[in-house]
Amino acid sequence: MQSVTFIQWCLEHLNYYTVLFLMTLESTVFPIPSEIVVPPAAYHAAAQGTMNLPLLIVAATLGACLGATINYVLSLVIGKPLVYRFAGSRVGRMLLLTPQKVQHAEQYFLRHGAVSTLVGRLLPVVRHLISIPAGLARMPYGRFLAFTALGAGVWNTVLALAGYYLQSLYSEEELTRTITHYSHEVGYTLLAIVCLALAYMIWKGFRPVKKETTPPEE
Repeated sequence: MQSVTFIQWCLEHLNYYTVLFLMTLESTVFPIPSEIVVPPAAYHAAAQGTMNLPLLIVAATLGACLGATINYVLSLVIGKPLVYRFAGSRVGRMLLLTPQKVQHAEQYFLRHGAVSTLVGRLLPVVRHLISIPAGLARMPYGRFLAFTALGAGVWNTVLALAGYYLQSLYSEEELTRTITHYSHEVGYTLLAIVCLALAYMIWKGFRPVKKETTPPEE
């Protein structure tokens, strides 16, 4: 109960440190959606000038990377049987974690490989669990961290910009409710943009390079 009260206090006193702490929890297995953390913090940054928007995005992304690292390391150390056992335990259920959710994240990782740690950050449910199968698969940590930071950075930037620029149109409660309602659509739109960008880079990489022809000497 005290931990719940402390989290509520953090949500009511958003600053760089509380955002980093809450986003760390959000990227582990605690049911704290980023939609109720980043947009309200950006809302206050715009309305009260209490925070710098780029630094807010950095704090949120650092928290996401830290939480994802915790999941990654624990999964790597304790292994698959204990991960699933924890997900099915009473504590796991209290955290809204189930073996089915872990399995869904693992299947997503197996289908899409290492890049899923990037695109998975844009998807609901998978977002905070994709680091678990990455740890189970012993994905190289440097690559894991780079993809996680990129995906989390994109997602947090969108949430922060929404909170910052919509503060003049909505109250804080309406803003959080609206962003939470449309977060799935926003996530899938960002996913489509990322996939198109990746497809373009792959196409550019495999496209044959035209050889320059030298003019004949006179």
